[in-house]
Order: sequence, then structure tokens, then C-alpha cells
Amino acid sequence: MILVTGATGLVGSYLLYDLLQNHESVRALLYNQNSLNRTRRIFESLGADAETLLARVDWVKGDVLDVLAIEKAMQGVKKVYHCAAIVSFDPKDHQLMMKINVEGTANVVNAALEAGVEKLCHVSSIAALGRTENSPVIDEKSQFKTGKYNSKYSLSKYMAEREVWRGTAEGLQAVIVNPSIILGYGHPEKGSTRMFTTIYKNSLFYGQGTNGFVGVEDVVRAMVQLMDSPVKNERFLVSGGDYSYREVFSMIARGFGKAEPRYPVPAAILEIVWRFEWLRGKITGTRPLITRETARTSKGNYQYSSKKLHCTLQFEYTPLEETILKTCRLIENDIKTSPSQKGR
Repeated sequence: MILVTGATGLVGSYLLYDLLQNHESVRALLYNQNSLNRTRRIFESLGADAETLLARVDWVKGDVLDVLAIEKAMQGVKKVYHCAAIVSFDPKDHQLMMKINVEGTANVVNAALEAGVEKLCHVSSIAALGRTENSPVIDEKSQFKTGKYNSKYSLSKYMAEREVWRGTAEGLQAVIVNPSIILGYGHPEKGSTRMFTTIYKNSLFYGQGTNGFVGVEDVVRAMVQLMDSPVKNERFLVSGGDYSYREVFSMIARGFGKAEPRYPVPAAILEIVWRFEWLRGKITGTRPLITRETARTSKGNYQYSSKKLHCTLQFEYTPLEETILKTCRLIENDIKTSPSQKGR
């Protein structure tokens, strides 16, 4: 039996599909029944009979803060994929991230140790590797340091990793994956998928920084291969390559058949925009489109090396533009078939 936490998120949904397609016995924590709708859409986009696959999952009601639910879910489990996390760069989510990302990971690790789980895969982030204003190429040996270039989200993922390493010191076998910015067909208003819907509406502007990007299916493939391998108690950076935001935004714009972005957003304008968004959020109670942390990240030029994963598994990545084009087609279809569009 395999347990998946965060099974209805972007990575979790694609992982769930992969495991079920390979006829694995799967159990999953489910906190919000409505979150299954997005997983269902993802399964359908992959050409699967979503209802048949979802019916094969042994769903356990609860989340990673529910110790009793986790202990129940761990019964008879040999492998655990811990995908559950809050990804946010909104300062007001700091305490929630510390609860879900850190305390939740500690709960999963403790329950896995108690249940005698054979191996755990923890989905971390490149954010947990740390970065500075003039970071060299970042890899698995990079050391996290607190500072203005590392967000509260970064800190929460770094501290979550420490809980996993604690577990390995107590006898748990584990692997950690550190994906770069994950691209794929997820919730249109959450995570990196929000970038696609934003560019669909306005493709004129681009950030001036550089970052690592990777397709969600490559992340899942790396996770499964590492769990099926004898590798243990190591972490692996998972990134398909370093791209400027202009390159990525241009690929997305082309995927939607729109004009490529032409205007860089000056750093001074970003400083104004995030403050305006902060104020707008305070007044309206809505989420800011950009925060101080995302503004700083978009200006940085970061490089990442996933050589270790390639050397360990002979791992090759899907061309990023292929992932982007597929995602654009699916999102555009959703937009065109949405009730608001039909009513026009």
C-alpha cells in the first residue's frame, strides 16, 4: 500500500494518476471533498476514466495536522509520498505555512516511523536550498541562510526538510526532491498555473529575472524512480533548465496564440506594484497578485544544477515548451467552455 498526502494538489494529482495507471494500491488523505474536482479534470485531461480511477483510491478523511487520521492512514503502508504543503508568498500565510509545512511534515514523519514505513519521498522545493543576491549555481550542497532573498515559504520548506532528516536519524529511509518552478495543468488561480491565466489575459509584460522551471510530469517521474531505486537519505534538485521569465512568458503567449511580451517591468515599478497590491488586498480582502517576496524573486537571476539526478538515474527532461504548449491547450479549453464564456 502506498500513501499520498496532498493528493489533490498539482504534484499529488499527477502522482496519483501515475501510481493508479501502474496498478498500485493507493491510499490518500482527503481534507476537502471539493478539491477532487481539479484532480478529476487532470485525470480527464490525461485521457483517463476519472471516476473509475478515483474509485480505486482508499480515501481517508483528514489532513496532515490530524494525527489520528495520519496514524490510521499509515496502517499497512510501505511507501509514503508526502506532497501536502501550502505554497504562498503572502505574509499573512506565514503561520499557516509553519503549521502545515513544518508541523504537518513532523506528524507524517513520526507516524511513518511508528508504522515501520519502508521509504518516504518528501516533496520540498528549490526554495529550501537558499539563495542570495549573487548566488552561484545552486545544487543539493547549497546551504540555506535566512535573509531578504529567502521567503517565509522558503523557511517553512527548509524547516520541513529538517524534520525529514530527523526521521532518517531515527531509522526512516527517505528521499527529498527539490523541484524548481513546477509548470502544469493545475488550478487556474493557484501556484504557477496562475501565471498561464494571467498571460492569457495580458501578454505584454515580463519580469527581468531568471529561474529554474520543470514540468509536473517530470517531477512525478523523478519521484517514482527514486522511490523504486535503492537510493536513500539523499535529496535531489529537479529542474528542467534555467530560463528567463521573458523566455517562459513568450512560450506561454505563443501557446495561446498571443503576441509575445515586449515590455520589461522595471524594478522601480515592481516596488510600486507590490505595495499597491498589498493595499488593495487590505481593502478588498482579496489575495494580492504580487507580493514583496514574489517581486524580489522575479528580479533575481538564479541558476540550478540537477546533474546529481541525471547521474543517479540517467534522468532526461521533457522539453519545457512541450509542457507549456500542452498546458496552454488545456487551460484555453477550460476558459472557452466556462459558464461565463458561454453566457456571452
